[in-house]
Amino acid sequence: MKYALLIYGKDDDWTSLSADERNAMYAEYAEVGATKGIVGGAELDAATTATTVRVQDGETLTTDGPFAETREVLGGFFLFEADNLDDAIAVAARIPAARHGSVEVRPLVER
Repeated sequence: MKYALLIYGKDDDWTSLSADERNAMYAEYAEVGATKGIVGGAELDAATTATTVRVQDGETLTTDGPFAETREVLGGFFLFEADNLDDAIAVAARIPAARHGSVEVRPLVER
């Protein structure tokens, strides 16, 4: 089964870190990325760079930024192939954002 490990945090928290702190955290993310079973992933740009798209009555509507006003935003993800949810949770717990934000573990629908 494949799981999306969705990484949530506050954009301001990241920018408030020193360069050394960010580099140390990037090293932790790289370690998680090298974990057996990780099959992809990426860091996302700040939520302020997002564009939300909707189609209403056949018309495409766009809004700058994320739709929802929220304290934590999706900042990145890993795709992890594992035998069970417990293994996915163990990897999610190693992601630095789990200490100061959250990591949502969600199974992918495979057809």
